[in-house]
Amino acid sequence: MSGAAQRILLQWQRGNFALDVDLHLPAQGIAVLYGPSGCGKTSLLRCVAGLERARNALVQLGGTTWQDDAQGVFVPVHQRALGYVFQEASLFAHLSVRENILFGAAHWRGAALPTSVEEVIALLGIGRLLDRGVSGLSGGERQRVAIARALASEPQVLLLDEPLSALDGARRQELLPWLERLRDALHIPMLYVTHAADEVARLADTLVVMEAGRVRACGPVAEVLAQVDAPVVLGEDAGALLLGQVQQCDTRWHLAAVQCAGATLWLRDTGLALGQRVRVRVLARDVSLSLAPLQDSSIQNAMPCMVRAIAPGAHPSQALVQLQLERGGQGADGALLLARVTCRAVDALGLVPGRAVWAHIKSVGLVG
Repeated sequence: MSGAAQRILLQWQRGNFALDVDLHLPAQGIAVLYGPSGCGKTSLLRCVAGLERARNALVQLGGTTWQDDAQGVFVPVHQRALGYVFQEASLFAHLSVRENILFGAAHWRGAALPTSVEEVIALLGIGRLLDRGVSGLSGGERQRVAIARALASEPQVLLLDEPLSALDGARRQELLPWLERLRDALHIPMLYVTHAADEVARLADTLVVMEAGRVRACGPVAEVLAQVDAPVVLGEDAGALLLGQVQQCDTRWHLAAVQCAGATLWLRDTGLALGQRVRVRVLARDVSLSLAPLQDSSIQNAMPCMVRAIAPGAHPSQALVQLQLERGGQGADGALLLARVTCRAVDALGLVPGRAVWAHIKSVGLVG
């Protein structure tokens, strides 16, 4: 696949709703389209697929131009090298799992599966299901088969429209690790629609926040979640997402040390392996600030930081402080944290951009 960046520029209207977006996305990884129901996420995906005809559009994905109204180019949906996974698996009931997957690889001749599809089947853990009918599959198994069928066509891009929304909580948690494996193993761009906070935190490489048909924010997921001018709330509160690696497991206290941007965070060990890459969520309300390290405290996660920005909080008494870790290499400027504190505390500590502080993290959540 070409290493060219993806470009989605389009306008689309139905009734009183108008979609107007201009996106530049990386050539690889999962770009999650996130926002409330009715904000235009699915409409955007359908325009990219060619199921809806956008206007004033330029759609370039997988190194190919699918629509360029300035040049009179519009590639019909059946000629676009894409895989599409819907909310419902929509498998063919009269076909076996193997036959459903082979239907996706219609260009392939013969009863054997091509090597690339065998690899996808292994990644999704559905090899034992190949000779079964689809009627007896669980919801999570059906969606894994649907994803394999979409990938069997060897698409240049994979579009996923809330693929977990029809599943119950247990089946959602069952399928998320398989999607993580696909993200880490495949080298094609994915556009993933969701309004679920845990799916954003676990899967997104790039986060596109949508609101009323417009893009409110777009960028690497850790940067977007740490912004203060228009905070993105996932679930309970705004907060930062840190990417780290397990460096140590303390069997006595059942804790694991995770290296995040040069600093160490201790969190509950849930069976983590040394060297394992993890994502850590730190809510703004769980971060307190001081001008010096605290002594004799039960809070064991403390990081030296620099105040980068301060913005008003949701209530007049509050402020949201953006912090930059002093050490580490998660980007040239290091990783970012958020702290929700009172305006009185901001004044008492003399907090201004550039001020050195200590961030004391009361609670850390392992994503996944």
